[in-house]
Amino acid sequence: MRDFPQFDGPMFTWPRVEAIPHVEEVLAALRPSWILALATNAEPSDEADIRKALARVGLHELIEKVYCYRRIGHKKPSPEFFEYILADLGMEPARVVMVGDDFEMDVLGANRAGIPAVWFNERAPHERRSGKMYRTIHDFRALPEELEALLGHRP
Repeated sequence: MRDFPQFDGPMFTWPRVEAIPHVEEVLAALRPSWILALATNAEPSDEADIRKALARVGLHELIEKVYCYRRIGHKKPSPEFFEYILADLGMEPARVVMVGDDFEMDVLGANRAGIPAVWFNERAPHERRSGKMYRTIHDFRALPEELEALLGHRP
């Protein structure tokens, strides 16, 4: 989902809500092989509010789990945030991949918890970072290929 900092309150109440281009088609393709979850620091929203925002752009049926600050009580990049998600999923960190648009919060926060990550950086298409635990994409359609490169196998 696109963040519009000029709007306050839960996203589902915003006058404008947008999905990232191509996210619906990519998530639909990944869904048969992945548990798709959303992890957010959005303070004013609980899970029901987030699902209402997802419904406004047709993504609610693709997202299986929603993790938010109001549910967890911690924010990214805290280890507790990611530990909660891993415990709820019942998965080891190496079996989970965080995809996010904030390099420090999403990518490095996940990496510190042992979770590989993909940085979605559409703001600076010339900037590409990659390492053992993370990759960069500028277009969501590149996600499946980068997941394969990151994990060493096709998801």
